[in-house]
Amino acid sequence: MNKKTKGLLALLLRKPEASILLVGIILIITFQSLTPDFFTNANMQTVSQFFAPWTLIACGEIMLLISGEVDLSVGQVFALAPFIMHFAIVAGLPVVLGVVVALLVSAFLGFCIGVITVRFGVPSFITTLGAMLLFNGLTLTISGGFPLDTPDGITGVILGGWEYSEILWAVGIALAMHIMLRHTRWGLHTVAAGGNPTGAAEAGIHIRRIKIGNFMMCSVLGGFAGILNAFHVTSIDPNAGGANVMFLAIASAVIGGTSLLGGSGTILGGLFGAAVLGILQDGFTLLGINAFTFDIITGAAILITMISNVQFAAWRRRSRI
Repeated sequence: MNKKTKGLLALLLRKPEASILLVGIILIITFQSLTPDFFTNANMQTVSQFFAPWTLIACGEIMLLISGEVDLSVGQVFALAPFIMHFAIVAGLPVVLGVVVALLVSAFLGFCIGVITVRFGVPSFITTLGAMLLFNGLTLTISGGFPLDTPDGITGVILGGWEYSEILWAVGIALAMHIMLRHTRWGLHTVAAGGNPTGAAEAGIHIRRIKIGNFMMCSVLGGFAGILNAFHVTSIDPNAGGANVMFLAIASAVIGGTSLLGGSGTILGGLFGAAVLGILQDGFTLLGINAFTFDIITGAAILITMISNVQFAAWRRRSRI
């Protein structure tokens, strides 16, 4: 094996986001060669609208997964937050404050989930599974099962009315959270809490505080993604989001190199993973491939990625790359 090959292998092992970025580039070239409609402005808008919500939620899920937890309820916060915003606006608040109220409620829901998980020792899978059903029922109850229109105005344009608003918000937040994860105490403590909780506790890291904060962050991002989506489609739908958007966000995180075992992950990998899934879904649509195939490939990609993560981790320990 020559030096260039070794260097490329080392890069792919050290930077899991590099490999998924390479996959994304290959997919773009492939779909562009198969259909000339792929690189049109209208289709680029479609692709960005596909994966922008997954990216935002994936950012929160990555922080949780790194710290050793998971949130299955965030897809229902995605659906609930726009209704909270609507009722706050109906009560007389301006749109901006309505958004703030919705995000505060989302943070409170995440706080409750975090407290139940870390204070009472309930596994986050169980806690958030129950919360998912509870939030779904709450959304359907307060909405009566009917969609509502989003308010007009410049705020709506900034939050989602423009074709590329969602993806710009998603990329901006992903970059900010990448910096937070890699270069702040909160990010380092998150990695420590998931990778070596005993050592982290002995070092004085408040693991419970870290996990509760990450649950709150995940819920806020889920609520914000739901609000952006509502402004984009000009409708607040009680059936929006749900388990589908949550699973796609987790798939984006895992495919992007975040371990389900805790202790390692990358925000940029989640961004690239979401983009790859969005490109796949859009490319299949343009080529007229059955939508069920998308689920097959997504599931296979998660399994292959997890196997690869485990094998690469063992390889790194042996070779000390």
